[in-house]
Amino acid sequence: MPTFAFSPQAPGAVEADALAVFATRGEDGPVLGADAIAVGETLEIDLAGWLAGVAFDGELGAVARVPTRSRASAPVLLVVGLGAPDDVTLDTLRKAAGAAARNATKNSILAIVVPGDTPVGEDAAAAAQAATEGAALGAYAYTRYRSKKADTPSLEAIRILTGSGLDGGAVEAGVTAGAIVAGGVILARDLVNTPPFAKRPPALADRIAEIAAECGLGIRVLDERALAEGGFGGILGVGQGSSEPPRLVELTYEPSAASGHVALVGKGITFDSGGLSLKPTSGMTTMKSDMSGAAAVVGAMSVLGSLGVATKVTGLVALAENMPSGAAIRVSDVLTHYNGTTVEVMNTDAEGRLVLADALAYAAEREPDAIIDLATLTGAQIVALGSKIAGLMGTDDDLLRALQEAAAATGEKVWHLPLPQEYAEHLKSEVADLKNVGKGREAGTVVAGLFLKEFTGGRPWAHLDIAGPAFSEEGDAFTTAKGATGAGVRMLARYLQRRG
Repeated sequence: MPTFAFSPQAPGAVEADALAVFATRGEDGPVLGADAIAVGETLEIDLAGWLAGVAFDGELGAVARVPTRSRASAPVLLVVGLGAPDDVTLDTLRKAAGAAARNATKNSILAIVVPGDTPVGEDAAAAAQAATEGAALGAYAYTRYRSKKADTPSLEAIRILTGSGLDGGAVEAGVTAGAIVAGGVILARDLVNTPPFAKRPPALADRIAEIAAECGLGIRVLDERALAEGGFGGILGVGQGSSEPPRLVELTYEPSAASGHVALVGKGITFDSGGLSLKPTSGMTTMKSDMSGAAAVVGAMSVLGSLGVATKVTGLVALAENMPSGAAIRVSDVLTHYNGTTVEVMNTDAEGRLVLADALAYAAEREPDAIIDLATLTGAQIVALGSKIAGLMGTDDDLLRALQEAAAATGEKVWHLPLPQEYAEHLKSEVADLKNVGKGREAGTVVAGLFLKEFTGGRPWAHLDIAGPAFSEEGDAFTTAKGATGAGVRMLARYLQRRG
């Protein structure tokens, strides 16, 4: 992640390799903002005419590169489209800033002017935060295993400048907040993008312990012996086919005079082969991402102290590797979970709900005010909502509403799905309290949610199925590279900041 800094310099004077300003899309061509106009005057060119000559229309994410001919400190001016004026939001600014960073990855320093003469300029701090987040996420690349320097982005620093009419102090505060939150998202992306051999459960637990130490979080790691003594049959059952044993990691953030208590629970299947219900090869190609829920929890927990969150937060990540072997759980085996509930395993590829069940029951025992779990839980979520919208379910209307508001504010998309109790009939087993799958492909996401509900102890609870949004096989031109997205981190951070 590049370093971020607020700069009080004028756009034409800032020391950078590229300078980004914004324009909207008008009926007869791009409409330049005040900052773009001022830079054009500094460059002594007809900027509007120049843009018309290269067919720049101001569409969201469109980028025109204008040489400054030594009339500004930055040798290249990037004019970035925000789309139609009436459609400009914090999320479009976030995306446009991401597009600017995507077009400056071969530079060392990028400067971005936060636009003040658009609707987002009414809240300078929020606009600066959105621009900072967008630039950080747009610049992201996972390069740990790239050996060729040409494949590695060179962008080292991003400087955020105050646009026309904005308060510099508010912009600076927004830059600080944006860099913190983006750091949490990037941490989650890095964890998910790490190859499976390098994040098997014990190794990932060790990495999380390092992160906890860096961020001042309390941590407790339950190894296979502690899991057995504690009765965590779901986590142990899923992990027993692997040569590397499972872990349950408990993170604690507890500020002085904490206002309330929230538990975050993340599914952490470090690689999902399907177990004995083996996936085809094509179904395994993205299964390093099956711990995206755990990564989101760790990413969100990592920023709480820096953001000054006033709520106590417990983070639980259930880590296991779902592998086929002579020791693996079989179809029709029965597991006994942490709260004593027995489950007949009718599909070993429906393993995420088994590890979550233990973690949810453990969380509920601590009587938090709210429990939120995140998981790449069902392929049915992708069928229903596609790759960009998470399924949201739960038992508490206020909690669900607060998460919807946090998602809307951060540009993350969720859709509230029902939990009709009559569908719980699908989970009845002939030999145990429950079975882990319903009726074939019918209501798969909802039935999985109803399964999880059985382990929440009646606490206010929300479930986010992020199977689609957590990992992108295409990426986009804005803030999403191919691979992990860090879905859920910004939403959780926003929710916890606003809570109480």
